[in-house]
Amino acid sequence: MEMKHEADEYEARLSDVISVVQNTLRRRWKTFAAVALAVIIAGIVLVSLITPMYSATAKIRLEPEKASPTSNSPRQPKELSDEAIETEASSVRSLEVARSVVQSEDLMGDPVYAKALETSVSATTTPEARETIVANALLENLNVSRESLSFNLNINFSARDPIKAARIANAFARNYLELRRSKRGESARQQNIWFQERLDELGRDAAAAEGRAIAFRSRAGILEGGVGGTIVDQQVAPLAGSLAAAESEAAAARASLAAARAQMARGGLESVSKVLDSPVIADLRRQRAEVMIENKEITERYGAKHPESLRIQGQLESLDRQIAAEARRVVSSLEAAAAAANARAQSLGGSLQNIEGQREQSASANSTAYALEREAQAKRALYDNMSKFSLDTTQEVTEQFEQAEYTPATPPTHPSRPNKPLLYGLAFLVGLAAGAAVIAIQEMLSGGFQSVEELESQTGLPVLAVVPKVADSESPAQMMLERPTSMFSESFRIARTAIFGGAGNPNIKVIAITSSLPAEGKTTSAVAFARTLAIAGSRTLLLECDIRRAAIQQVLEIPSPSTGIVEVLHGEVEVDAAIQEGDVPNLDRLLTVSPYFSAENLFGEGRMEALLAELRQRYDYIVLDLPPLMGLADGRYLATFADATALVVKWRSTPISAVKSAVSWLRSDGARPVGAIFTQVDASAHSVGGLYYYSKQYAGYYQNQ
Repeated sequence: MEMKHEADEYEARLSDVISVVQNTLRRRWKTFAAVALAVIIAGIVLVSLITPMYSATAKIRLEPEKASPTSNSPRQPKELSDEAIETEASSVRSLEVARSVVQSEDLMGDPVYAKALETSVSATTTPEARETIVANALLENLNVSRESLSFNLNINFSARDPIKAARIANAFARNYLELRRSKRGESARQQNIWFQERLDELGRDAAAAEGRAIAFRSRAGILEGGVGGTIVDQQVAPLAGSLAAAESEAAAARASLAAARAQMARGGLESVSKVLDSPVIADLRRQRAEVMIENKEITERYGAKHPESLRIQGQLESLDRQIAAEARRVVSSLEAAAAAANARAQSLGGSLQNIEGQREQSASANSTAYALEREAQAKRALYDNMSKFSLDTTQEVTEQFEQAEYTPATPPTHPSRPNKPLLYGLAFLVGLAAGAAVIAIQEMLSGGFQSVEELESQTGLPVLAVVPKVADSESPAQMMLERPTSMFSESFRIARTAIFGGAGNPNIKVIAITSSLPAEGKTTSAVAFARTLAIAGSRTLLLECDIRRAAIQQVLEIPSPSTGIVEVLHGEVEVDAAIQEGDVPNLDRLLTVSPYFSAENLFGEGRMEALLAELRQRYDYIVLDLPPLMGLADGRYLATFADATALVVKWRSTPISAVKSAVSWLRSDGARPVGAIFTQVDASAHSVGGLYYYSKQYAGYYQNQ
């Protein structure tokens, strides 16, 4: 279903386009026919005057082969790249080959190319310059191309004489092959010289690089191929092990000394574990214990003052002094051991640091030697590659295109250009296109909307009515009264039906009539629409809001009122005092006394809303004649108060962009645009769409007199 709907829409759009084209051709067929016929005749004459040219083609088949320069294997076919084929084609088109053709074919005296010498400013210069002029003239008619993806080159030359065309095409093929063969040997010789010079230079560079590497290894004492294998490197490992052992011993000695000092701080020399473990101190303590026993017995027997007691006390003091001396000796030995261990570790550390320094120098030397070796290897590899490349290139230059074959051109029997039937057909098509372009430009320059369909499709608004253009001798405002059944009057009745529907719409009471620009028939449409509503029996008020122009009194040809809407909004008079009776029953008018210009917001601050609210209670319909939307703010502001807004568009006059902008503004402002009134349409035009209001078939339905 969806695809069918899309197909229907496409057919509808295509039908619209066809209708527009038919309508345009119907109105402008004379212009179209005149332009198309003139262009077609001119094209036929020009094609008939073109001199025929004959083209002859000579072929060169390139069959490249390549033999291996380092083996005795047979030659193998070599695939040519597109770039190589294009290079050969460019060589055929070169000025050098063209000059050789001029010489071999003696074309300096040819009448055709003599004209090129006559028209050239350099015709009186040297023979070489004259020859170059003729050669360039030859190249203008030469075309060299590759035949599909093959190895064939097609050499095509065009001339007025078919025999000359074949002769010159063959001359280009022959001279190209001769010049290529003569250049091949010279190119190979020059390449050999260049390669030999380059190889000699690279050989010297490689030998010098190898000598520098050997000399540096000899000076640095580095073995061939040895990186990190020196005597210094061999000394590092055992020295590092000895240093680790010495540092461990020094740490143990420092720990014992620290523990002894801590024990001395807590309990004196006697509390030091090394002192307690000393056999000498142990023996002295045993002796002291024995003396203490003896001292106790003597003291109990003889008393503390007895000479024997005093002797024993002297022994105890002597033993205590010996124990203290031995303890101090033990602690001193711990200090000495710790100092010795530290000294040994420091000595080994200094030796290892010295070895590491030598090792860094050795590593730097190794790195330098390795870099020199790499440089020598790179230069030797470059020499070898250049030698191989020299052999390959020389072989390729020598044998490339060795088996080229030449197929001569034959004189053509039919001209290659121009293709007159094709050109006649193109002239016919160009003539039709030119005629269509001219009438299309005329349509575009006419400006504005051309048809109902265009207005509706471009704006998205339905066309409420199409109002015919009234003759300059007639007054549109009076036509509604004088000829109520005319086409003009009927169009506003159609607009009334389009806005309200057949049964009326109770939600629409305030109808705004506006336009994008001035002079589109907005005020006349507002007056005519208000009269239409009043004649239909509805209590109607025509409210003039375009206060800067105050044009309704000029349209109606009535004197200016004493008071109007400006005075009502200022609060100077009551609304009843400003309302006037209209020229038809049920129609009242609230107009502007004279054009009013002020920077104040006359319709703002709730004044206009209050006025419309009051008038809604008194009238069936209120028709607002608004200012144009572009360039003025009042129209957009007042349109939001209306229940429906009709946009007046002048046929083939109002710019499309202006109408689109006006519709966009109304929608964005919250107004309710219900459609457009197409005004001042030519009564003889069929561009109003499928309604065909003004065709002769409807003549009996309207009162034209």
